[in-house]
Amino acid sequence: MGAWVYIMSNGAHGTLYIGVTSDLAARVCAHREGRGSAFCRKYDLVRLVYAEHHDTIIDAIAREKAMKKWKRQWKLRLIRQQNPDWLDLFETINA
Repeated sequence: MGAWVYIMSNGAHGTLYIGVTSDLAARVCAHREGRGSAFCRKYDLVRLVYAEHHDTIIDAIAREKAMKKWKRQWKLRLIRQQNPDWLDLFETINA
């Protein structure tokens, strides 16, 4: 089953939120419906712009913690590498 590290945003180069979950589709739905984090609700972070799968939740949590310490430019570069147009990836993972 594994787990996911993901980044939500409110638009290209907007506010970023990094999270971890074992059920990416359900977690993104929760954020979109205002039931996710208070931070996402406050800044209207409803666009999934990055997702990275890990074999275990322990690995995903370690990666999330590391990414949260990164400089903003590093996070933006990571997103641009996988998703240069900052598309909402929710439809891709929910298909």
